[in-house]
Amino acid sequence: MTRRILVTGGAGFIGSAHVLRLLGPDGPPDVSVTVLDDLTYAAGPTHLDPVRDHRLFRFVHGSVTDAALVDRIVPGHDEIVHFAAESHVDRSIEDGSLFARTNVLGTQTLLDAAVRHGVRTHVQISTDEVYGSIAAGAASEDAPLRPGSPYSASKAAADLMALAYHATHGLDVRVTRCSNNFGPRQHPEKLIPRFVTALLAGQDVPLYGDGSQIRDWLHVEDHVTAVELVRNGGRPGRIYNIGGGTSLTNLDLTHRLLGLCGAGPDRIVRVTDRKGHDQRYAVDDTRIRRELGYEPRADFATALADTVRWYADRRPRTSDDRPAAGAVRR
Repeated sequence: MTRRILVTGGAGFIGSAHVLRLLGPDGPPDVSVTVLDDLTYAAGPTHLDPVRDHRLFRFVHGSVTDAALVDRIVPGHDEIVHFAAESHVDRSIEDGSLFARTNVLGTQTLLDAAVRHGVRTHVQISTDEVYGSIAAGAASEDAPLRPGSPYSASKAAADLMALAYHATHGLDVRVTRCSNNFGPRQHPEKLIPRFVTALLAGQDVPLYGDGSQIRDWLHVEDHVTAVELVRNGGRPGRIYNIGGGTSLTNLDLTHRLLGLCGAGPDRIVRVTDRKGHDQRYAVDDTRIRRELGYEPRADFATALADTVRWYADRRPRTSDDRPAAGAVRR
């Protein structure tokens, strides 16, 4: 029997990677996919071109906050994988209202429809940022939530809302909390694609503060693998951290990108640190490794070089354009 999966935010960076996995040659043979996406600035409709004509694919343009639309779409679906979210911290600092509306009320709208129409499983895609800055060690799934930005606060609220629907209604809710993603097709507001596209265009890159903030990096394909493990084998009401295994300061990462783009350290411009900038994220992902057999497979250095190459292959070129010495080439 075919399982019908509703993927919200499926035209975005991570959501589209999940859809391509589901309907790709190595995907499960028993699924059909409906994507619900509002096609905001961060979406990429062409990300889904490889499956656009797939007989088991359907695209619906709309927002998770549109209760009437969600109520029309959800019936008949067995599972929801909920990626749709506003996710840029800087934007949330400027105006948190959109984040509260999309991330919290949008999630609640989906959950209401899931209960009403008998959806079997809701996979809530979240972030390690809900734990806040971790001075030492790593946050387990039982760690207190200490979000430090309007974005992470809205994601923490969405997680709690989803888990409350499990406790109250018995809805099978499974929550994933991932570290920083990277890979092809990511919107250039995020650090890696922003810096890469700037460097390839001969521009400087703005580094917040002293660049000492530490992040764990997770390749998008490893993230998708983990989501599939949780969707297929996770336990109801359970939270699963997903780590990438490569922790770097933002300055260290910037120097790696400089090297891959054939640029020197003079291209770094220090800018005033953003408000409430969390110093360090770190998650303990022992649970998903032990229970579901997760293990990140991407070699960070290779995957980062491949990501730079992906952007390099797609940048506008002129007849006299030449790659810088030492830049990544095909």
